[in-house]
Amino acid sequence: MNLANKITIARILLIPVFILLFPLYPDGLVSKSAMLLHLDAYGIYYAAIVFILASATDKLDGHIARKYNQVTNIGKLLDPLADKLLIAAALILMVSEQMIYTWIAVAIIGREMIITGIRMVAASQKIALQADQFGKIKMVSQVVAIAAVLLNNLPFRFFTNMAVDQILMHVALILTIYSGYNYIKKNFRLLKLDL
Repeated sequence: MNLANKITIARILLIPVFILLFPLYPDGLVSKSAMLLHLDAYGIYYAAIVFILASATDKLDGHIARKYNQVTNIGKLLDPLADKLLIAAALILMVSEQMIYTWIAVAIIGREMIITGIRMVAASQKIALQADQFGKIKMVSQVVAIAAVLLNNLPFRFFTNMAVDQILMHVALILTIYSGYNYIKKNFRLLKLDL
């Protein structure tokens, strides 16, 4: 297994770490454990660091794969899967803690499922659909927005009372929907669908 794929797998393995650090522990357990008490208070910040670190590896594995000619079929499968799992895990956990609206998570995860479905149909027809610039911008906007929400509007709350994290989340939602629309418009005609 090459280095790029190892980094992708490391990103996938960071997802359960992110979930475990997210403070969702029952009150009865928290009161009985100093470690859980600490994680209950600060786990969200540790989870945010793990999320940012995992997100950063996305650029790294892609760069290494292209630079050292390590692009593989397993890498093409695992890389977008790792991104989607990480984003979906963060959104679901944030909804459970009422940090974001449920409909935002549903819209973003729904878009990812639709695009993944289109890619699967294309792959079954041996058609390679390329990701475009909007997809990359969408991913960056999602990472920035999720990190800001996880960090409870840090560092923005030092400068303003505005909920910049929620504004960023709505911007990410708009970019997510637009990039999905653009992807479908650009690629749907390439698919041979029996309607």
